[in-house]
Amino acid sequence: MRKKAPTAWLSLLLQSSVRGGLRRAYAQVQLDPKKYLRHVRRAYRLPIKSWQDVRFLDESLLNRTAARVVRSSARTAALEGMGLGIWGITTLVPDMGILSAITIRMLQKLSLIYGFEYSTDDEIAALWVAAASAAGLDLTREFLEKQAVERIVPRIIDQVAVKLGAEVAEKWAARVVPILSAVGAASLNYYFVRSWGRRAQQHFLERRRYLHARRIPGPFLLPSTSPLTEMN
Repeated sequence: MRKKAPTAWLSLLLQSSVRGGLRRAYAQVQLDPKKYLRHVRRAYRLPIKSWQDVRFLDESLLNRTAARVVRSSARTAALEGMGLGIWGITTLVPDMGILSAITIRMLQKLSLIYGFEYSTDDEIAALWVAAASAAGLDLTREFLEKQAVERIVPRIIDQVAVKLGAEVAEKWAARVVPILSAVGAASLNYYFVRSWGRRAQQHFLERRRYLHARRIPGPFLLPSTSPLTEMN
């Protein structure tokens, strides 16, 4: 019983940090698709001239590229966690804000790699539906009904913040002791981002298969009958 009170308090604190971090990421963390296109052509040697060309690439090639993106993001998160984690629990809250930005940037990269841009409101909303899936949330059909992006994104952010805050609070003991907690913080961040990345990768892959099977020529919000509403 003694452990529940501080854990609950920390959970609420982390929820606020994650919510703020995700909202800032929503407004400010914007990966430039054109610059990233040049990067993936050079670094991953994807034979594409535009993101629309991704739909013609073999699935296995996209999966390998996405896996490299996830590993790279997880390593970045681990280094960030090690730097802040050296001070233990006192830096956990700002760490979660930075971690939110790293995660959203990773999701944007994965979205583009599987051929889903985010220039329209529908595409932006679809990106945040992927974020919910990556967090392990099972959104209801009513939640996935088409609505204004200004409404759906804040609702997703709130749900992700609650879930993530609770999950991290349960593991906060690894960061209580300064210095030694740096290793624990790095590990926590690494496995957290890797887990999110793998779930997001699966989400985009299944969505790509769904659209291709029905010969739908573009990325749209998931219909309520999509099998992706049953994921996670």
